[in-house]
Amino acid sequence: MATVTARVIRRPRAFVRVAGPDAGDFLQRMVSNDVLALAPADACEALLLTPKSRVVAPLRVLRRSDRDFLVSTEPELGDTVRATLVRARFAAKCEIEPERHEAWQILGGAEVLDDRPDAEEVEEPEYERWRIEAGIPRWGHEIDDRVLPAEAGLTETHVSFSKGCYPGQEPIARQHHRGKLNRRLRVLDVDGTAEPGAEIVYAGKAVGRITSAVSGIALGYVRVEVPDDADLEVGSVRARLH
Repeated sequence: MATVTARVIRRPRAFVRVAGPDAGDFLQRMVSNDVLALAPADACEALLLTPKSRVVAPLRVLRRSDRDFLVSTEPELGDTVRATLVRARFAAKCEIEPERHEAWQILGGAEVLDDRPDAEEVEEPEYERWRIEAGIPRWGHEIDDRVLPAEAGLTETHVSFSKGCYPGQEPIARQHHRGKLNRRLRVLDVDGTAEPGAEIVYAGKAVGRITSAVSGIALGYVRVEVPDDADLEVGSVRARLH
């Protein structure tokens, strides 16, 4: 049997430390996932949201100890995350300060800090193809403040529906239990290369848009009523839902 070699890429990340007696309770009230359920050294994906459930930042929360959490996000969102947490801290006894770390992403696995994994290093184009094939949304491409978390599939990976209140919880729960989405993020097979921003057309009608693409495959938001076996057009090329 052939040996499968792990692949890894160095990823720029911004880090914010939240530490102190109230750190866990404070983060539990601020983010979408259940950080108090984490054991020390465990991590989870989460979202920082507006009260209307628009995404402020996608997060990874690492519990280093009972009183010490490390929040990581995209490099351009670090200041926004820290400022949002500081504004909401009020009387909570915790420090909210930036930290610096080197981050490595194992493709299909965890984020590793400060110690390069023993794995094959890949370049950005290979990582991007892997990400698109896996249907993983990325800030500035598939995720921004106009996208609902459920549309991007984030409620399946970044949200706990059993924890207490946090900003944006009510719209998230309402949509999950009673709502209907108009569109979803989908992977598309493309006969050629699509351009991000291009319309996805079905039966002469625009039914979505491309958000990321490499040769032969793309990500895009597509209306939910489009059949899985539909023949689609993206610019001058044909496409199908993956």
